Amino acid sequence: MTSNETRTTHYRGGAIFTSDTPPWAQSLIVEDGRVLFVGDTDAADAFAADDVVELDGALVIPGIVDAHTHLIGLGESLEQVDLHDAPDLAEIQTRIATAAAADPDAPRILGRSWLFSSLDGRAPHRDMIDAVVADRPVYLNANDNHSAWLNTAALAELGIDDATPDPLGGTIQRDAEGRATGMLLENAVFAFLRERLDALTSDADREAQFEAALRTYLDAGVTAAVDMALGEPDLRAMLAVQDRYDGVLPMHVAAHWAVYRTATAEGDAAAVDRAIALHREHSGQGLRIAGIKLFVDGVIDSCTAAMRSPFADGSQPDALWDLPSLTAVVTRADAAGLQIAMHAIGDAASALALDALEAAVATNGPRADRRHRIEHLETVDHATPLRLARLGIIASMQPVHCDPAIQDNWRAMLGDDRVERGYPWAEFAEAGATLALGTDAPTAPFDPLPNLFIATTRRSAFDPALPANVPGNAMAIADAVRRATRDAAYASRWEGDLGVLRAGASADFAVLDADPFRDGPEAFLTARVRATFVRGRAHAAAVAAGSAGR
Repeated sequence: MTSNETRTTHYRGGAIFTSDTPPWAQSLIVEDGRVLFVGDTDAADAFAADDVVELDGALVIPGIVDAHTHLIGLGESLEQVDLHDAPDLAEIQTRIATAAAADPDAPRILGRSWLFSSLDGRAPHRDMIDAVVADRPVYLNANDNHSAWLNTAALAELGIDDATPDPLGGTIQRDAEGRATGMLLENAVFAFLRERLDALTSDADREAQFEAALRTYLDAGVTAAVDMALGEPDLRAMLAVQDRYDGVLPMHVAAHWAVYRTATAEGDAAAVDRAIALHREHSGQGLRIAGIKLFVDGVIDSCTAAMRSPFADGSQPDALWDLPSLTAVVTRADAAGLQIAMHAIGDAASALALDALEAAVATNGPRADRRHRIEHLETVDHATPLRLARLGIIASMQPVHCDPAIQDNWRAMLGDDRVERGYPWAEFAEAGATLALGTDAPTAPFDPLPNLFIATTRRSAFDPALPANVPGNAMAIADAVRRATRDAAYASRWEGDLGVLRAGASADFAVLDADPFRDGPEAFLTARVRATFVRGRAHAAAVAAGSAGR
């Protein structure tokens, strides 16, 4: 479809949910890439539009803003062996062997999204992969993206042997005899696997992966995304692609620079200073470096989250940062006006993150423009929602992570009544906190519509027949859509421009072929995106939204 930036177009006679006040309209008028008018069709007909598009009652929503994703990782994952729905070890082995046979010249096999529960209580071991592919490295990222399962050839390619020391904040799992099992946890994934694969990936490949992610999101009705944990190679790729689009990407992208803990305060400070420089350099209309991303702990599935009480196996790991080190980094970034996003899944981790934020505010003084966030918040103590709301911290949540189909291992690792307060969205809402929804792709499926089904039902998008996961935490449909549009935009300082349909806002919206407001949340599972508009330009969906991961 050609550009309509120099024309006035009236989109007429729809069911338009504005994520604003008033929440509903019938007509939308777009001029020069912005919303000129939104309201009743009778009033809109008074405008002299160059073009009129009849919506015939179709549902229109603001463009989805994915508040937490990994864009080049998403593009990369589209090329990998999908193990998310592999029910057991035999099927995982079959898919790996099939991929290896299909491409005998591939130097290595990459897979993603396997579930701990598919191993039926057995611990992942390199021998299980060696049994089907031993001649080439095999790297399998777990569904949590914080742990990886490797074969013997992959360990050798990374230079890991039984004597290799654990990196700071990471673990090379070993058996009772001290032999590396092939499992890497937390910073061992980033320090060994990620760095090595980054070095083996060309800039051209990364650029193609970024473009694939942009197309995939636009097909699905996503018009803006926040990349969490950006690094130097991905930044190069994004800027190169942006140059090909004359400085304006086809969708809005903000990013948080990854800051990993080093062995020294000077190293930590240098990482923050790099983020400050990038924030000052990239703060205009193109790719925007919004702030930093910190990993305060790990995940529940591999028992690396920081919890106030032990896991079911008796383990109770520390957070990845101590309070003095975390406070120093947070205070330095806050003083420079950066947004701080902190991965905190365990209840001890989110409390630690809030302690650091409170200390930074006490040091740097009050400021109205802070927009800090905590990511995931899967388990929290009872004080955290109120503390978070009082400080104005955004709760960045990913409904897809609480899909009942992937909860067996998560629940087993906790093993007590903590599972009944998992993913406590209602507690944050009742405390008055702002919730921003995302997907955490490729850790989870990218499609925003099944994500909204889970948000509104706490049921599984993979197997809707499964019992709901703590259904009292489900959201109303209107609340869920607002949190995936208006509030997700607010979380990245896009408020008023993105995530709402109001006069003066960017003309970003999606037209759906089904209406969950009318037909119930199950319609999120079957709805398809007819077209996505960014800055008034139509991106016709090339594939049905949600074709992957359903």
